[in-house]
Amino acid sequence: MIFILLPFMDVVRRSFMGAVNGRWVGLANYRNVLGNQAFLLAAGNTARFAAICIPLLIGLSLFTAVFLQRYKTWGGWLKSAYLVPMAIPVASVVLLWRVLFDRQGILNGGLSLLGLPVRDWMNSGTAFGVLVFSYIWKNLGYDVVLWMAGLSAIPESLSEAARVDGASEWQCFWRITLPNLIPTLFTITVLSFLNSFKVFREAYLVAGNYPDQSMYLMQHLFNNWFRDLDMDKMAAGAVLMSLVILALILLLQKAWGREE
Repeated sequence: MIFILLPFMDVVRRSFMGAVNGRWVGLANYRNVLGNQAFLLAAGNTARFAAICIPLLIGLSLFTAVFLQRYKTWGGWLKSAYLVPMAIPVASVVLLWRVLFDRQGILNGGLSLLGLPVRDWMNSGTAFGVLVFSYIWKNLGYDVVLWMAGLSAIPESLSEAARVDGASEWQCFWRITLPNLIPTLFTITVLSFLNSFKVFREAYLVAGNYPDQSMYLMQHLFNNWFRDLDMDKMAAGAVLMSLVILALILLLQKAWGREE
């Protein structure tokens, strides 16, 4: 814990100091960051990415887990197939995206064969969709396993008793299965939120320092500031982002406690 807390406190200290002379500048760094157009663009894209990806991933992984739980004959090998993306190194994933989404890649080749117009997938507005697809593909399997662990902990007798009383499958899911999955939902939501900040590696290796505006994330901004030695901006931006993440996790924890 000390190896996390001490560096963070040093970052907080630096956020109130000038980068060159080390003098106290108060909230000047924060004002500069909040007025920086690149920061606002990156923050907006990161928030939009998390707002789209997390509900999509949670819903898709829950549906997949319920399907695999019900049709157990498919469960074994399908679960293994969903976990394969987690075992693939990032460099291999990047190579795959380049082969698929490059202007001369497989996807555009297929469109050409069909007589459809080709697109520059990674240098246009569609780049954001590619990033969303990459995140879902990478994290779906792990969330499916977590959901299945939560589903297996729910006694089947609860649903059987409800069916005897005339409850439909939907009512059993909504009133029995879902309430018992609240702890799993909290865990998956927090992990999905944190993992949404790790997708930068793929975007950076594919598109570099300055990708299309639609996929310019906070991590790109921090990397560029680090390269330019804008340590004051980096420190203030890191503190702001940490506070936002902490606030969202505390809100989730409070909502989870209220559900319990």
